[in-house]
Amino acid sequence: MKGIVFTEFLEMVEDEFGYETVDKIIIDSKAPSQGVYTAVGTYPFSEMLALVMSLSKATKVEIPILLKAFGKKLFSTFLKTYPAFFERCDDAFSFLESIDNYIHVEVKKLYADAELPSFKSNRVSETELELIYKSTRKLSSLAEGLIEETMNHYKQDYTLSTEVVSEDHTQVKFSINLI
Repeated sequence: MKGIVFTEFLEMVEDEFGYETVDKIIIDSKAPSQGVYTAVGTYPFSEMLALVMSLSKATKVEIPILLKAFGKKLFSTFLKTYPAFFERCDDAFSFLESIDNYIHVEVKKLYADAELPSFKSNRVSETELELIYKSTRKLSSLAEGLIEETMNHYKQDYTLSTEVVSEDHTQVKFSINLI
């Protein structure tokens, strides 16, 4: 997993819960890196999972809620770091439809070793889009936070529903309806 995800996660934890909590979850997670991450480094997913689990235990906040909040935070980082991705689209649906066939292609050019989820899109109608999230990492709650912030960025009113497609939670369908 790319280091930017770790650095942004720890920044979110510090902003929301304080430095003491950052220190606590790093110690409690027994992360081999001991909390030392660089944005361009690559680290095992197991470390992120341990950090998130430690944060949930320390704060008594459920993991999906933490991941969704992190997705929202990560969106602002992506917006600042990669503004061209957002500027090339006029609306949220166009942006979301470009994740697999443009954004992830460009990310792979920068970080060949990045392990990215897939997002298969299906434009049901002018006002409805379905996204099928697929990843062995099961971070659909993080994706949900990113989707919500995408809709907010493009100032589109919407409803969002989720449906677990596979029993192991590696596939989740997001249905987004404009209102």
